[in-house]
Amino acid sequence: MTDADLPVPKLTPVLAFATLISAFGSSFQYGYNVAAINSPSRFMQEFYNETYYDRNTDYLSDFSLKLLWSLSVSMFPFGGLIGSLMVGFLVNKFGRKGTLLLNNVFSIGPAILMGSSEVAGSFEIIIVARLLVGICAGLSSNVVPMYLGELAPKNLRGALGVVPQLFITVGILAAQILGLRNVLANEKGWPILLGVTGIPAAVQLLLLPVFPESPRYLLVQRKDLEAARKALRLLRGWDFVEDEVEEIRQEYEAEQAAGFISVVKLFRIRSLRWQLISIVVLMAGQQLSGVNAIYYYADTIYEEAGVAKDNVQYVTAGTGAVNVAITILAVFVVELLGRRILLLLGFSACFLACCLLTVALVLQATVSWMPYLSIACVLSYVIGHALGPSPIPALIITEIFMQSSRSSAFMVGGSVHWICNFAVGLLFPFIQEGLGSYCFIVFGGVCFLTAVFVFFVIPETKDKTFMEINLTFAKMNHVSEVYPAAGEELKGIPEQTEPPGGKQLPDKLTLVSEELQTVADGLRELPQKLRLVSEDLKVASEALKAVSEGLPEDSKQPPPPTVRL
Repeated sequence: MTDADLPVPKLTPVLAFATLISAFGSSFQYGYNVAAINSPSRFMQEFYNETYYDRNTDYLSDFSLKLLWSLSVSMFPFGGLIGSLMVGFLVNKFGRKGTLLLNNVFSIGPAILMGSSEVAGSFEIIIVARLLVGICAGLSSNVVPMYLGELAPKNLRGALGVVPQLFITVGILAAQILGLRNVLANEKGWPILLGVTGIPAAVQLLLLPVFPESPRYLLVQRKDLEAARKALRLLRGWDFVEDEVEEIRQEYEAEQAAGFISVVKLFRIRSLRWQLISIVVLMAGQQLSGVNAIYYYADTIYEEAGVAKDNVQYVTAGTGAVNVAITILAVFVVELLGRRILLLLGFSACFLACCLLTVALVLQATVSWMPYLSIACVLSYVIGHALGPSPIPALIITEIFMQSSRSSAFMVGGSVHWICNFAVGLLFPFIQEGLGSYCFIVFGGVCFLTAVFVFFVIPETKDKTFMEINLTFAKMNHVSEVYPAAGEELKGIPEQTEPPGGKQLPDKLTLVSEELQTVADGLRELPQKLRLVSEDLKVASEALKAVSEGLPEDSKQPPPPTVRL
């Protein structure tokens, strides 16, 4: 059977259910635990105070209570950072699916601890559980996109790569709905609200084992060709998988010289330079773009627009529903428009929303309709972020790195993600206090700079194999191969015909660079041409002098002036 006779890979039931179960069991929990602690915060702090009083017959000071609550909130991103640092070792040791199954320990255990904390009379249990569930989020936010990206055929890789972010938004929405005051965000319901996070993990633990491991992991790292073939047949729904096996084999052969690439080696290899810069910029831009600040301000903005305080929680849940709807849209358009377009549209929309929101917040006390503009800006920002900055960066990491460097790349990207997340949570109150409404100018600037970087650096990866994508970056990195041998990074590269550094310019500036080079070459040749003209004039002058000396005195008088027409 020829390539033309092979059917286009479709979304088979096995691939669909593997995607849904891994995303529901892991990514859902990340989103859920981000939002679940917000609604019952007042009741939880009362529990902290009452528990301390039962032990010491005295209440916590305001400072001590704020410190304990801050620890409860900040342990989650700190755990996320720890989980990201564990990714490389676990996915190479236990595989992608194996790591997801192991990760359920960091969800079911904390769910039991948080659910029983009130009965046990211990707020320390909540703080420890938040750390553990943060580790779960740190692992899942990196391993699920990696696993799905390696399961999917290239024509579905983008759509399936957005699904983890979709389930993160579904988790946030579920926490907002269950966190309504008449549901579980009350004095008796908050332990159940925190403990619900264990249910998706239990479902994943029961169902995920029946689905295949990543074929790339089986072939490249386990060296098990038959297991890789079996996994591909199960995922694709047909027996003709030799083309994909050959593509994976070519990737493996291209990486053999480099071997496994650790995080330290990742920073040293020239052929991965622009890939590494790209994931750092995208992950930092995603978290520093102000998404958490928007949600922080949302309640105040809704109240200013006339929404009753008791009804703000419903409007907030509505905003979460918009987030889910736009992420669903991104699943369907990412293969139509491509990753690059969605990133540009998303960051540009967030930039404009931040600028207009700053104007609206400054003028809302003097212009009656400005609060409504503020609501429109919040919704526009949520739509823009859900379209590109939220779902695409993790997908990009999967696509621009190959098997031997992918786990280390996710460690770097995940670490940047959680460090920036923690930094925004820590510094935003001070930024807000210092700049007030103008704080969104800072976030708008981050969105603008990230969009500029995407425009000039990030290539389109839609419908390309991992090898094709990495060959594109090999040209950007000025190397001849994806992983050139030591000392051969410049082998095969033609001599420069443009000024030093010209090859590093984006394609859109190359023409300008060549024109400037032509002008520079002309200016360099000008002194030589002037010198030749000067020598010719000198020879002509000497010849005229010789002729003049041979003439009679009368004939040496200068001729009358003539007019040349």
